[in-house]
Amino acid sequence: MLYIMRHGQTEWNVLHKMQGRTDVPLNDTGRQMALKAGEEYKSVHFDVCYCSPLNRALETARLVLKGRDIPIIIDDRLIEMGFGIYEGLANSFQIPDCPINVVFQEPEKYTQSLGGSETFDELFKRTGEFINEIVEPQLAAGKDILIVGHATVNSGIVCQIKNMPIEEFWNSNHEQCRLLSL
Repeated sequence: MLYIMRHGQTEWNVLHKMQGRTDVPLNDTGRQMALKAGEEYKSVHFDVCYCSPLNRALETARLVLKGRDIPIIIDDRLIEMGFGIYEGLANSFQIPDCPINVVFQEPEKYTQSLGGSETFDELFKRTGEFINEIVEPQLAAGKDILIVGHATVNSGIVCQIKNMPIEEFWNSNHEQCRLLSL
């Protein structure tokens, strides 16, 4: 079985700032969310956890799996989508005609990089490689896998596994520290 979880809360989540690859740590609420998730999901079997290299995801994984003998393997392909010059921007939806909002409002129209941001093609290439090289062989071997990542990278993985069109990209998004099974 494949399980996916989004990291816990950060101060930038609270401030509605675009994080992307900026390495923002969990806040105290995020740590509590992860510990609570660890308790809630302690009976769910995982053979291995793959995790983004960003601290907010790694700390979430460590807290969720605290006290369990489950390896956590960092894979750079699980890093959050890069938003270039827009990282750190607060409340982008309140800025009329902010170009990066197309990623969230009309993903099918986001076809070229904006200000150094990553494209969906680039996101799908790296996450697709991760699925093909890591997820599929391990699932075929009967392993239970946990991925701890981010909203955008997780949605990209779900879209590819479920063969969802890009127009439905955000339909798979889920709450922080909630387990999604595929």
